[in-house]
Amino acid sequence: MQLTPQTAIYVTHPQVIVDTQVQVTEWQLSVLGAERVDQLAKRVAALSSTCPVAVVCSGERKAIETAKPLANALGVDLEQRHHTHENDRSSTGFLPPDAFERQADAFFANPARSVRGWETAQNAQARILREMVAAEADHEGCALIICGHGAVGTLLYCALAGQKIDRRWDQPPGGGNWFAYDRRSHSPLSHWAPIETLFVDQNQSREKQ
Repeated sequence: MQLTPQTAIYVTHPQVIVDTQVQVTEWQLSVLGAERVDQLAKRVAALSSTCPVAVVCSGERKAIETAKPLANALGVDLEQRHHTHENDRSSTGFLPPDAFERQADAFFANPARSVRGWETAQNAQARILREMVAAEADHEGCALIICGHGAVGTLLYCALAGQKIDRRWDQPPGGGNWFAYDRRSHSPLSHWAPIETLFVDQNQSREKQ
């Protein structure tokens, strides 16, 4: 993936520490999640970028912990955009894995309806799309790296790809995935892939020079 001023890359946070005593928005990356981000940051630091890069993230701790090492590696300030948060699930709080998966299935299957008080998929999609357009306007001439969350990232992908909201477009399990899109056409350049694949080709090309 080559960074240009027309490129935006959406990155989801990787694995987190699941703590039922802590609000989900304050969950932090696990050891594995932090290691994955550190490896990505090393590739980001090695980039011979021909354009400036802006790094933005939601205000959730796991997104900040994903974005900050990348911003530090690039030597840029990290911008938090609080309306890029994950879909609002506060009505149910923590759900055990099986119950959460059933709830997530219902969330995607009924995009216009609030399921057990969750923010609707349609509203979450409109919000994340609106925030991405605003971020693009605030960072003209910059490539964008956006660190966020799986559900709203999937809703963003569906909007950009012109697809109906459907969980079949969801990221692979575990988090720590990315897709890119063209800022001019607002069309995807890729689908979800693990962050281990991000910037690998670019760094290999540099090593051959």
